[in-house]
Amino acid sequence: MANSNKKILVTGGTGFIGTHTTVALQEKGYRVLIADNLSNSTIDSIQRIESITGIKPDFIKADLSKMEECDALFKANNDIEGIINFAAYKAVGESCLKPIEYYKNNIGILLNMLDCMDKYGVKHIVHSSSCTVYGEPDSLPIKETTPTKFAQSPYGNTKQMAEDILHFTTQVKPINAIALRYFNPIGAHESAKIGELPNGVPNNLMPFITQTAIGKRKELTVFGNDYPTPDGTCIRDYIHVMDLAEAHVVSLDRMFEGKNRQALEHFNIGTGNGFSVLDVIKSFERTTGEKLPYVIGPRRDGDVIQIWADTTLAKEELGWVAKRTLDQMTYSAWLWENELPS
Repeated sequence: MANSNKKILVTGGTGFIGTHTTVALQEKGYRVLIADNLSNSTIDSIQRIESITGIKPDFIKADLSKMEECDALFKANNDIEGIINFAAYKAVGESCLKPIEYYKNNIGILLNMLDCMDKYGVKHIVHSSSCTVYGEPDSLPIKETTPTKFAQSPYGNTKQMAEDILHFTTQVKPINAIALRYFNPIGAHESAKIGELPNGVPNNLMPFITQTAIGKRKELTVFGNDYPTPDGTCIRDYIHVMDLAEAHVVSLDRMFEGKNRQALEHFNIGTGNGFSVLDVIKSFERTTGEKLPYVIGPRRDGDVIQIWADTTLAKEELGWVAKRTLDQMTYSAWLWENELPS
């Protein structure tokens, strides 16, 4: 295959999106080196990836917020040709309580990564950005040209700052970057061998739904039903994690093929549809036949009311479009939950 000798570093690669992207990369013929500190994931992800693709990705346990560990990794792997950067803390609510930790980790990792790319001659990076850079939007759907706003949370602010850092760095260094602003990834690989597995109490809706349905949690709390939306609950653009994974692969392909139009490009990665929290619950109940116990609680700090993507640019430039439905997302997440050892 054309990509078979290209080695890609996937930081945070044992996490939810990282595992699925590693599968997509391997299926496209890339060699993968995963670096992760396992703070919110487990090492058995490596075996799970191998059980799907038949290829065991290389793995290094490293804290990339520490420059000496980052440098040692690049020094020992001087054949890295591209990077997909997922390594970050990612809980909106937690970031409001621990802002300093979030800035140190999320920004520190990116700075170390760019330093090492410059030092070791690595030219391409796909960066995990987020629709949180847009804040509370004035108009929908969101285009890439929609102005970003003051972030609702330190987490969102780290994503904005990361894009700013990439903007100024790519102007003066021989580095290409694509920042994928993704919306809300849920679901699991169709094999049910990898999926979302947060440590402790989930911060995201879908694992909380599946854990509640299987009996690990007493009930789901829906944060607010008095928002100005059709059913009063927040609206998000939920995207299947495998659609998202495939967007990372085509982004890398684009840079390797020299098709990028600027040194830094941004793309919205979503379905272009908005679904409410109650829509997701109804889809889950419909596809699984499970009745979900839930209660309405107060609003949660930092939550945007509603947001969904205009995905025209990704379709035109990357040739990428989300293919999987909300029902496929909720059902695949349930299959994964059922495969997990209790």
